[in-house]
Amino acid sequence: MVSPAPWADPGHGLYSISVAAELTGLHPQTLRIWEREGLLEPARSAGGTRRYSHNDITRLQEITTLSSDGLNLVGIRRVLELQEETRRLHEEIARLKAGRLARGGQRQPDADAGGRPARPPLA
Repeated sequence: MVSPAPWADPGHGLYSISVAAELTGLHPQTLRIWEREGLLEPARSAGGTRRYSHNDITRLQEITTLSSDGLNLVGIRRVLELQEETRRLHEEIARLKAGRLARGGQRQPDADAGGRPARPPLA
């Protein structure tokens, strides 16, 4: 079996900091600062060199857009956190829907139309 090429995986770190900076139009020091601030976490080679993936390049472009829109680094971090939370919630919804379909589309008797546990009536 042939293993897939590393460039086929958008999460695989391929680009050095200088290439990532050139691809995004940013200074390498900006990338280091944003990493230090927790806005991204590039992979590291065995020797400790930063390796940026296609996903990292996309994230850098998104950070640049948010910064251009006037957000500071704290605001950008919060936006990115909320986007990640939204993505996880969408995955969970899809997983729950798939599980319901696997059970024949039956919702549980103690659940509302959205599949959430039904609440007892208020007294």
